[in-house]
Amino acid sequence: MRSLGCQPNGGGQADPGAAAGDDGGPAYAAFGDKEDLFRKALDRYTEGPASYGARALQEPTARRVAAAFLNGSVRATTRPGCPTGCLGVQGALATGDPGSDARDALIAWRNEHTSRLRDRFRQAVDEGDLPPDADPELLARYLMTVANGIAVQAAGGTARDDLQQVADMALRSWPPA
Repeated sequence: MRSLGCQPNGGGQADPGAAAGDDGGPAYAAFGDKEDLFRKALDRYTEGPASYGARALQEPTARRVAAAFLNGSVRATTRPGCPTGCLGVQGALATGDPGSDARDALIAWRNEHTSRLRDRFRQAVDEGDLPPDADPELLARYLMTVANGIAVQAAGGTARDDLQQVADMALRSWPPA
């Protein structure tokens, strides 16, 4: 996306072809339309910088899932030499009608990841790793809210060590097994 003049934060060229110096023919021939290009970029982001989420779900305990998820969020949003923040969080928050496809795709992306966390925490309740009165939906929403806040703070220049302290603080409120 960067090579086409598009910024991960939703800014930049409205037409990737214009950034490439043409009418978009070569870019769209390779990627389809702008929406397809964005979806492919989001898929690649999911497999790359945001892959910590899928890895976290494989951890053996709910607490370790939560720790891996928040720690991964801190690392992914503060990578040296890369834009800070998160494409999935900030990519299209403040778009109008022309950006509604990207905004809707990112809403679905965030909801999907929240659902995956919720399902993993349901499994933890069923296995006795979380107390029976634990609310998997609330735990998933809590982690996602903290991770989204970490991304916003990272984009605003907050240092990695400071964000790690936030993640560590959030984990101190995790329910006991």
